[in-house]
Amino acid sequence: MKGRASGIERKTKETEISVKVNIDGNGKYDVKCDNTFLKHMVETLSRYSSADIKMDAVGNDDHHLVEDAGITLGTAFKNAVGNGPIERMATKTVVMDDAMVTVSLDLVDRPYAEIDCPDALYHHFFRSFAMSSGMTLHILVIRGFDDHHIVEASFKALGKAMKEAFRKRDAELSTKDKASVKGV
Repeated sequence: MKGRASGIERKTKETEISVKVNIDGNGKYDVKCDNTFLKHMVETLSRYSSADIKMDAVGNDDHHLVEDAGITLGTAFKNAVGNGPIERMATKTVVMDDAMVTVSLDLVDRPYAEIDCPDALYHHFFRSFAMSSGMTLHILVIRGFDDHHIVEASFKALGKAMKEAFRKRDAELSTKDKASVKGV
């Protein structure tokens, strides 16, 4: 894998997931997953973030599959970003038919999630993704009545915000020194 890339595998009693991401990609995807909506959302995330994503995911139920996909994808993205200076923060609004969703994020390695999502399963995905990627993530549903459109607009806005936040910079934005932890 060239560029800022990472691969990770996660195997539990309920799921087996393999993910490769390249955040310097072109939005190419190869997603194999029995849950067709999750497959579609991961492909959407790839396209809108311009990150190449290869994912193979199987599980014994949708809850564990969606949750573990969020954890695995989040971890792979965190590993791919590395330590170089990046734009770090971004906010994007996406409309899709009746839905209007704004996503704001900060790749600051202080995980936090404030998620508006009418679908409990995908609320869980976004929270798991934010926690495992170390991102501060806010998803605000401005309007919408179709749950499918709201979830899809959320993935599109997340992808667009990630694309901007991943952009390389010449210098760090933060005015604080990097924290260091030492054992005693």
